Amino acid sequence: MSEINHQIVNKKQIIKAVIFALLLSVLILVSAVLPAEYGMDPIGTGKLFGFSKLYVPGDADDGLATITGKTFPLIKMEKAGSGPEVERPIEANNPAPEKQYAEREDTVEVIVPAGKGIEYKIYMLKYGKMKYEWTTNKGIVYFDFHGEVKQAKETNDVYFESYTLAYSNNMVGTFYAPYEGKHGWFFRNNEKTAITVTIKLKGQYSI
Repeated sequence: MSEINHQIVNKKQIIKAVIFALLLSVLILVSAVLPAEYGMDPIGTGKLFGFSKLYVPGDADDGLATITGKTFPLIKMEKAGSGPEVERPIEANNPAPEKQYAEREDTVEVIVPAGKGIEYKIYMLKYGKMKYEWTTNKGIVYFDFHGEVKQAKETNDVYFESYTLAYSNNMVGTFYAPYEGKHGWFFRNNEKTAITVTIKLKGQYSI
C-alpha cells in the first residue's frame, strides 16, 4: 500500500496568505466598494474606473419609490407639439447668430397650484446651449418641455415643438435650441395640494 504525501504548510506561509488576503480586501473596499456603494472616493479610483457613477444617494431611492408606486395615463405621440394644421414658421430656418448670450446661472421656484398647470420659459438664440435640473418638493407632475419659434408677426396659432413629455418629480439634461425663441416647461399638477418645482439653469439664455 502506497503512502500518501501530505503537503506541509508552515506558519510563515499561512501568515503571508492571510496578510495578502486582508490587504486585497482593503484595496477592493477602498477602490471599488466605497465609491460605488457609499459615494466615497478616498484614492480617486472611483472616478478613474467609473465606480462613482454607480452610486445612488438615499434620497434618490426615495424619489424612485414614489414614481414606481403610481400608475399614470399613457402619453401618445399626438400630444407632442402643434397639430398638423399649424405650419412650421420659416423663421425656424434662420441662421444661428455669430454670438450667443453670455453664460449665466439661475435658480427659480415655480409653484404649480393644485389641479392646474403653469408654464416657465426662457429665451434662447438658435444653437444656444443650456444645462438644466428641476425637482419637485413632493409628488409627481406632468410636464411638456417645448419651444416656440420667434416669428416676425404675431399669430393666434402658435407653433411649438415638444422635446419631452412625461410624468416625473425630477429631470436633468443638456439642451441645444433648434431655433430662436422661447423654450421651457409646462407643468401640470394633478394632486390636491400645490407643488413647488425648483429649476436650476446654466448656459446661454435670457430670462
